[in-house]
Amino acid sequence: MHSLNDRQQKAVKHIDTPALVLAGAGSGKTRVITEKIAYLIRKCDVKSHNIYAVTFTNKSAKEMKERVTKLLKNENTTGLNVSTFHNLGLNIIRREYKALGYKSNFSIMDAADSGQILKELMHKQTLDPEVLDGVQWDISNWKNAHISPEDAINKAEDAQDKARAILYQAYQKQLKAYNAVDFDDLIGLPVKLFTKNPEILQKWQNKVRYLLVDEYQDTNAAQYALVKQLVGVQARFTVVGDDDQSIYAWRGAQPENLAMLKEDFPALELIKLEQNYRSTNRILKSANQLIANNPHVFEKTLWSDMGAGDPLRVIACANENQEVERVVSEIIVHKFKYKTKNRDYAILYRGNHQARLMERALREQNIQYVISGGKSFFDHAEIKDIMSYLRIIVNPDDDAAFLRIVNTPRREIGASTLEKLATYATGRDISLFEATQEFGLTTILSDKALKRVQHFGDQLLSWMQEADSAQGEEVPSFVRQLVEKIEYDNWIHENSSNPKTAERRINNVRDLILWIERIVKKALEQDGEEKRLETIVTHMALMDMMERNESENDHDMVSLMTLHASKGLEFPHVFLIGMEEELLPHKQNLESPGLEEERRLAYVGITRAQRSLTMTYATKRRKYGEDMRCEPSRFLEELPSESLQWEGKPGVVVSKEEQLETGNAHIANLKSFLKKD
Repeated sequence: MHSLNDRQQKAVKHIDTPALVLAGAGSGKTRVITEKIAYLIRKCDVKSHNIYAVTFTNKSAKEMKERVTKLLKNENTTGLNVSTFHNLGLNIIRREYKALGYKSNFSIMDAADSGQILKELMHKQTLDPEVLDGVQWDISNWKNAHISPEDAINKAEDAQDKARAILYQAYQKQLKAYNAVDFDDLIGLPVKLFTKNPEILQKWQNKVRYLLVDEYQDTNAAQYALVKQLVGVQARFTVVGDDDQSIYAWRGAQPENLAMLKEDFPALELIKLEQNYRSTNRILKSANQLIANNPHVFEKTLWSDMGAGDPLRVIACANENQEVERVVSEIIVHKFKYKTKNRDYAILYRGNHQARLMERALREQNIQYVISGGKSFFDHAEIKDIMSYLRIIVNPDDDAAFLRIVNTPRREIGASTLEKLATYATGRDISLFEATQEFGLTTILSDKALKRVQHFGDQLLSWMQEADSAQGEEVPSFVRQLVEKIEYDNWIHENSSNPKTAERRINNVRDLILWIERIVKKALEQDGEEKRLETIVTHMALMDMMERNESENDHDMVSLMTLHASKGLEFPHVFLIGMEEELLPHKQNLESPGLEEERRLAYVGITRAQRSLTMTYATKRRKYGEDMRCEPSRFLEELPSESLQWEGKPGVVVSKEEQLETGNAHIANLKSFLKKD
């Protein structure tokens, strides 16, 4: 720990009372958490399996665990629990499913599955989808705020609110009937479990001897409730967060949870990490002055010993086309002058729609780029198909999976047959799969339809029996054989626009099977565990909902991403585009408290930059088919004028040298390519 600064050392060694580490951007918070885990094991005699560290992304959890393992290479780290909040919740549900009234083979529904369930419920109850537009979002917010369907019904202020709350109640009942949970339940159900079962809570409090929470400002009400339950009266915990980087209010995050800690835990020790190891002081001074316009419970000021650095540039452009051309030219010139790589640059923006023109401009100049937060591996239809087969095999109650695969590949089981099957299953209060096994179907289906439905049901039953006996290395082999038995490759070829697309989709399925092989192999090597299919399916279903593409930064590409996606990342040179009123800040958030969150978004963008930051805005932008005048963002005026270098602003003169340098950008690009050849 000798290389930690004084504040970091204090944060690591403080264990007598609960601690809040207020960690500014780039202040080494992950290092503090990993060093503290090592300190607890080495100096405080806390067993690794009694330490739980939680964060918000699989990438962060993986990085944290790797760092701890490296620190403790000579010590025993067996059983150390480093995971996302949702993985922790899943682990609790897996162990306590009986108390929650579930079977061990429960499914995790993704957003598409949940949407389909709600659509079917609306259809059954003859509800108008337009009136209930956005109800899925409402349900997620209710769950994140730890509001039950009954509470939502009681709090309804009008008929529409009540209809939404009743649909929420029906949705929860349907999930339970499917022996399924959704993403938000992974937090809500453990909280409900611990509230109703003090003896189970005590058991888990005995497991969790010390809790560390990263990115605490991003917790919602349900996550905070879970933290309070797990730490109990002993309150052995450290949370690390930064209220100035709380940018997820739209998904339930409550930065006020930081302030509530002091109320709930009066002995809380506040430790501020203000030394930044990422950026130059002009960048930090600008970030500090901007965020000072927000109200604060905790004050902090970032500083760095990396020198003043270059001024922050602000470039006014005639329109959005000139803006993207100018940014690309700036990158070309800068690369040519300083011999940098594509990966050294990031282009950040408020909304995804801003990427389209930027992509085109980069392509035209043959500059490789990557867009973060693109299509997930799990969003591909072929992956959803195979995952649905695996879901129904491990959980026969999963009607959503049944309906997806019943005619994939085609089995000529028509819509009217499925409707009769569903009506029969509902009447008998059983799943669609169970209905295929019942003699009663003979009274409602024609001989031809009955034969097809029963054949499909028998196929599923035989696969379930095969999967039940498979474990460890037999699991990927089972999945591979399943794909062959349903002749899925042929189905893809028949339903793809061209052979190249078909091959790409088939390769995705191969990647899925290879991933299953890696999961099995890793479990065997690390824990000597023979994983079963149901455990793998729940693990992968959760991964479906967490971010992927974790190795993008390994490629030499310019990064394009939203400000939300940029949090936690850093780049030598950053371009923050669209610094205009109604864009940043967004037009829907021009009043408090939305305005404060927009300012935090701009703060996050600024503090991603290590050495240089360039901000651009358009004086006109095409909206709704016509050119509209744009005003520079108020946030530009909130930055220290002495740290800024303006170009294109009325009254600001640009030197001839700068004009010439920018005008020669494309020539520089050509020279650069010739030099490579």
